[in-house]
Amino acid sequence: MTTFDLTPLYRSAIGFDRLADMLSTAARTDANAGYPPYNIAVLDEDAYRITMAVAGFSDNELNIETERNTLTISGRQAADEESDEPEYLYRGIATRSFERRFQLADHVEVSGARLENGLLHIDLKRELPEQMKPRKIAIHSNVLAHETDQDQAA
Repeated sequence: MTTFDLTPLYRSAIGFDRLADMLSTAARTDANAGYPPYNIAVLDEDAYRITMAVAGFSDNELNIETERNTLTISGRQAADEESDEPEYLYRGIATRSFERRFQLADHVEVSGARLENGLLHIDLKRELPEQMKPRKIAIHSNVLAHETDQDQAA
């Protein structure tokens, strides 16, 4: 695998260190990169959904956390000491613990999560603060402004 030296980016660009960290993280291979499988869907201009296949996990065995711009989804199966599980000849349904991390863009928040038929659906919404939204600026003509100034002076 090819590795990239991002040191020149750190030297010549200010404020792009997070982007460089994301690139280097994406370049690393992870042993559990395929588990559990997931989809990311765009529902609307500012709405997204992550759907993750978590068959065998109950809602109390799943954990969803956000910290800064990182969404972490983890699953830990509860140890059942009195289990009546049979001895398996083949076990194809994975029930191992997992942790998945997603980098969220600025102002993207988790709006809800639900577990349905072995699929975990996590809804995300981008909500820009009012000061960042585009706004229309009214243009006043000088004639109106001049008349208003004269009316106020009188």
